[in-house]
Amino acid sequence: MTALGFLYPGHRAEDDYPRIEQLLGSDIRVDLIHTDPGEDTREPAALRALGSAGRFAEGVEALRLTGAETVVWASAGGGFAHGFAGAQEQVRTLARLAGMPASSTSFGFVNAARELGVRRVAVGAAYPEDLTALFTDFLRAGGLEVTGPPSPAAASPAEVAGWGQEEVLALARAADTPDAQAVLLPDTALHTAAHLGALEKALAKPVLTASQVTVWEALRLADRRVNAPTLGSLFTREPLVQV
Repeated sequence: MTALGFLYPGHRAEDDYPRIEQLLGSDIRVDLIHTDPGEDTREPAALRALGSAGRFAEGVEALRLTGAETVVWASAGGGFAHGFAGAQEQVRTLARLAGMPASSTSFGFVNAARELGVRRVAVGAAYPEDLTALFTDFLRAGGLEVTGPPSPAAASPAEVAGWGQEEVLALARAADTPDAQAVLLPDTALHTAAHLGALEKALAKPVLTASQVTVWEALRLADRRVNAPTLGSLFTREPLVQV
């Protein structure tokens, strides 16, 4: 049994995680610990406060009791809003507090793109323009090239959490460009686990989403590779895209 731990702020798309656990197989356990969500806002300063050492410490105490072997900070904005170097320090702090290998959703996107051999990516984010810019800066610092203009419209976390397949697909299509090798949907309030097959079929390229890469990153830390094609190209054994 491989036990994966996640610190997730609030309650938006947490039901993606048990769904992914079911699709991965019986020898993988997903343990989700909720942390203080703070203000319901997209403001970078508030997002940076989400992942403070104090809030991590509260979640880590509960996480240890689950027997988790790895931990991932499951907040995209709560990671990349710190910048690349700041997010690295955040992960080091989490690893020290938890006493286990640690990472974050933000680094999950960078590492997942590398796993697929992807360099050029499009970003579909229902973020304000300044927050989308911080994410694209983070990706560029991780060696990726971001194609296309910013997403056209922002939505609140509560709105995003209520979106179904039609809205998620519209977001991905609006972001996609002909030269993008993959489309990234970074919002951790977005339900995507049930839609990955439809997204990749419609766009004819890999689609990386927050809950998907978060779980994959935890598996990577545990040195596990799982073949689960219903979770998209990232969960097939061989990369499907070459640079």
